[in-house]
Amino acid sequence: MKELSKIYSAVAPSATMAVDAKYKQMKADGLPVVGFGAGEPDFDTPDYIKAAGIAAIENGQTKYTPAAGTNAVRQAVAYRIKEDTGVDFDWTNIVVSSGAKACLYTAFTVLLNPGDEVIIPAPYWVSFTEQIKMAGGVPVVLETGEEQRFKITAEQLAAAVTEKTKAIVLNNPSNPTGMIYGREELAAIADVCVKNDLYIVADEIYCKLVYDGFEFTSVASLGEEVKKRCILINGASKSYAMTGWRCGYAACGDKKVARTMANVLSHSIGGIGTMNQAAMTAALRGPQDSVEAMRKVFEERRNYMVSRMNAMDGVSCLMPNGAFYVMMNISRLIGRTLGGRVINSADDFAMAFLESGLVAVVSCDSFGISNFIRWTYASSMESIKEGMDRLEKFLQS
Repeated sequence: MKELSKIYSAVAPSATMAVDAKYKQMKADGLPVVGFGAGEPDFDTPDYIKAAGIAAIENGQTKYTPAAGTNAVRQAVAYRIKEDTGVDFDWTNIVVSSGAKACLYTAFTVLLNPGDEVIIPAPYWVSFTEQIKMAGGVPVVLETGEEQRFKITAEQLAAAVTEKTKAIVLNNPSNPTGMIYGREELAAIADVCVKNDLYIVADEIYCKLVYDGFEFTSVASLGEEVKKRCILINGASKSYAMTGWRCGYAACGDKKVARTMANVLSHSIGGIGTMNQAAMTAALRGPQDSVEAMRKVFEERRNYMVSRMNAMDGVSCLMPNGAFYVMMNISRLIGRTLGGRVINSADDFAMAFLESGLVAVVSCDSFGISNFIRWTYASSMESIKEGMDRLEKFLQS
């Protein structure tokens, strides 16, 4: 047999999906495991959204749509962006696809030529680096740490720019850290992007999940020169508990980018289910009470998890401002034996904790940082309490 594509053969598996798959298999085998791996809200999709999808099916909305999405859903996206961030996007500059992940990949495919560099702050979501490589680009990772709350500075960005730099990925609020860039921080970073003519791939999928009264700022709101360089990525998965519906979108400041993305989709993924688009339209235009209700529950869970974690010997964490993740620092555990395994890395901890403690968490080694574990509080309070109890017991093993 002839060899497969060198580019795609080099793609690393998703760490989060691998952990979730093993957790689900263990659960199916009857083991009493609890999972904190995949970032998937445990809430059901709100009834009014489900009703819109069902009605679309019953009304015969089961045919092909344009690859970029129906006019109705693209107009709904523009409406929601305006309502939430104050930014006006021409609805024809909006492209809908099967989840934010597909929109990101399509954006990188459109932006990059072989050898183009894309700057990514670390810790980063695992798919950013792989998608950039798949599109022929070169990921350039900027490291951060707890001392700077896992956020890059404008000075760091400016120092990393070369003649090959094409774009920066800005995930705000961040997966896996839950940290948020404030308006002044964003403005300084955006200024560097404008001066160096960089595209900004702004993953804002968690923008409605912010806490402590923090006011979210979309980078696209910082002026026309910034907006025209933005490809704003978002979707219905996190805020509306619609992960399985696969509804994501890209709002492009440049019409040429939007048109090219639509062309790529027309020859690859195609449009998402017509009924799914109807459901997303309802989500974006309908009442937002359910979003706020879920946000409040997430905030309560976050407070409990952080409080319990920081009361334990050997681990610690910062208080995240958004999303639904906590980064647990395990530096003090390196070299110790837990669950019958010597802990030399976050990977070792995650495996020992799953096998011995029956808790699935994600090592952040694949997120571009060592000695950290990502927990999600997109799980029931009952599961979180059980997870914290098991962590406490495991650390004493």
